[in-house]
Formats: sequence, structure tokens, C-alpha cells
Amino acid sequence: MIAKNHQWIKSAFIVIAAMSTMLSCPVLSEPESQGPHEVIREATDNIIQVVREAPGYYDSEPERYFAAIGEQLDTIVDWRGFAKGVMGDYASGNYFRSLDADGQAKLRDQLEAFTVVMREGLIRTYSRGLLAFGGSEFRLLDEVENSGARVQSLTQMVTSDDGSEYVLRYQMGQYRDGSWKLRNLIIENINLGEIYRGQFAAAARDAEGDLDAVIATWNVDDTEEEEE
Repeated sequence: MIAKNHQWIKSAFIVIAAMSTMLSCPVLSEPESQGPHEVIREATDNIIQVVREAPGYYDSEPERYFAAIGEQLDTIVDWRGFAKGVMGDYASGNYFRSLDADGQAKLRDQLEAFTVVMREGLIRTYSRGLLAFGGSEFRLLDEVENSGARVQSLTQMVTSDDGSEYVLRYQMGQYRDGSWKLRNLIIENINLGEIYRGQFAAAARDAEGDLDAVIATWNVDDTEEEEE
């Protein structure tokens, strides 16, 4: 299910990018957590540190590396909200309310199953892409759009080893507990979250609405690629 023809940087950031419109609008209490700049800066620093250490053990312990990246992503990604967003209309509130009690229970189970599958697949895709990232430079700009609002946009410049530059735009949302989570990431004007929603919708149409079949085969292409 992963789009194969994106540039490597797009693959590397696919997990976070897929947060596009996947988190519901947050309702605030008094903020007690880090601000959006600090969240992105700390997450970036921690992930890149993991990546730089990975060559020393990756070949013999790849699962250790995937787990380390997953641990960092868990601090900033709402996986259930992410999975629900990728499912789109198939997990919308209107669709849920249209179902009887058995249908609603089944949809809840499908959402939980897809959350697990999506998290696993995206962490592995993200982690493999990041292996080429160790020497890249990340620079978070000071400018913030909608400063002081519940949703803020931040810009980060990424310079790869070969000198290529990429522009990342983070859209951050604040939650009830005051914490900031990613709501969207746009890379070079490409919204990768939309790609995932489109892939799920296409797969669901091909499966004639059988979401269990879609979930069961979601990571098949990634598994085959890993075994090559």
C-alpha cells in the first residue's frame, strides 16, 4: 500500500506526513506542556540520534532500530486518530451512526486492528527511509503562522548530504491537556496524508467495502520489499 515512486525524503517522512487532517480539532485547557517548536525540535533531535547510532547494530538487530524509532514517534503521533483519518469516510462519525450495534462494534474492532497494522507498517517504512538521513541538517525557522492560536504552522528546512534542500511545513494542534501534536505535514507542497487516504479508499472499493480484507493486506507490499 505504500506509494513506491516518491523521492527518498518523502518516504522518510511518510509517517508524520500522513497526519493530514487526521486529528480532530482540539479543545484546550490551560497549556502545561512544551510548545510546538520544542515538540518538533526535540522529536527531530531524538530521532536523528537514533538514526546516527543505527549503523552500529542495524544489520544484526533491525528490530531494535524499528523499536527505537517507534518509541520516539509514539510521543508525537496519535496513531488511532491517524488510522481513523486514513480510513476516511469508512470511519466517519456519520457512517458509524448509520450502523446498528453489531456494525458499530465491528467498526471499532476494525479501527483498532488498522491502528496496529498502520503503526507497524509506517514505522518500518519511515525507519528504513531514515537510514539515509544521518548526515542531513535540520533547521527549524523561527517564524510561526497563527502564533498563539490552537493550530500553528512551523517551517523546517532540511539539507541532505548532496546539498539538496527541502521545505517541510508542520501544522500543529493543541490538545485538552495542553500538549501539541502533529495534524499535518506538507513536503514541497505535497500533502502525503492525502495519498494514504486515497490508497485506502481505492483498496476499499477494490475489495467491495470489505475492510477486513483491506486491513489484512495493507502492509503486504512492504513485507515483500523487506524480504527482497
